[in-house]
Amino acid sequence: MNRSSQQPQTPRPEQQPTEQRQSPWRILSLLLMALVLTCGTSFGRVSPAAAALPPGNAVTDPAALLRNALPIEQQDLQKLQHRLEDSSDDLRAKRWSALTGNARKAQAQLSSRRSALLTAFQPEQREQATTLLANLESELQAVSEAAERQDREAFLTTRRRALSTIGAAEALLVGPFPFEIPEQFADLPRLLGRATVKLTTTKGDLTAVVDGYNAPLTGGAFVDLVQRGFYDDLPFIRAEDFYVLQTGDPKGSASGYVDASGQERKVPLEIMVPGQSKPYYNQTFEDLGLFKATPVLPFATKGTLGWAHSDTALDDGSSQFFLFLFEAELTPAGLNLIDGRYAAFGYVVEGFDVLQELTADDGIVKATVVDGAGNLRPHA
Repeated sequence: MNRSSQQPQTPRPEQQPTEQRQSPWRILSLLLMALVLTCGTSFGRVSPAAAALPPGNAVTDPAALLRNALPIEQQDLQKLQHRLEDSSDDLRAKRWSALTGNARKAQAQLSSRRSALLTAFQPEQREQATTLLANLESELQAVSEAAERQDREAFLTTRRRALSTIGAAEALLVGPFPFEIPEQFADLPRLLGRATVKLTTTKGDLTAVVDGYNAPLTGGAFVDLVQRGFYDDLPFIRAEDFYVLQTGDPKGSASGYVDASGQERKVPLEIMVPGQSKPYYNQTFEDLGLFKATPVLPFATKGTLGWAHSDTALDDGSSQFFLFLFEAELTPAGLNLIDGRYAAFGYVVEGFDVLQELTADDGIVKATVVDGAGNLRPHA
């Protein structure tokens, strides 16, 4: 397919409240979409490969996915994080005694490991870390009290605050950029950290976090084009319910970003796998024999940012990207035909009500880097 039809494969529709009743037509459409997912589809520039369902409950919250993707090793904080995140099953089942006990264990864990936690931070960070841990202590107390009252909304709110504080502490622990980008890509822009981008669309604003720790070239190409105003006033060239929104095809005959030399800039396929020190480049999971792998940045939630490429090459993505639309009703999180074939490079974190309203009649009015622009380098 030509580049204007670069597209990812196998969708997952948007989540909706479980209390919403499903019409017969809705159920039929979901069944038909499930059949499509089983058989596979093709995204013009995108042709995903089957990925296996990971063990346990796959993470689908974008904030949690971003926390898990930080290049750090701090087991005490990460255990606290996962203890809180893993309480969702008990909350759904209304196991309030288990939730109360879990919150108290988190409090005890923080109390007993506070000194060890502080030593993990650099001396110049410890004042800020001390404040964060003090805040966390208060927030965990609030989580425990909400569980004791069996107050679901208060529990969700206080847990979210505690997890946000843990994420802020974990972000402090990130050291120098964790790997060398291959010399063959020296001319490409790279994002050596994270950036926050606001996408103002014809329906409202989306806020996305771009993760350069795990996709520096993909994230770098995207943030560079945002700063150039490349995406301003571009329409969505593909919009499929429960699947993808795609944009980035420029006006004129070119199908990607053309640099000052007159050549179209091309970005390699870039996928980081847990346990690896750096991403794989221009190799799919099929090529690598990683049929059961889940990338560090999985297509696991509505609003995952994906980089499009043709279905005939892995290294010809230039400017087109897509927003993956997740549907929990069709396929368990972590099982799709895009992981390992396309590069995810970030997640929408705000504006999901806007995202679900966007169609092929909409487009991007303006894209703006609101944080992290200093992490962008134009080349090596």
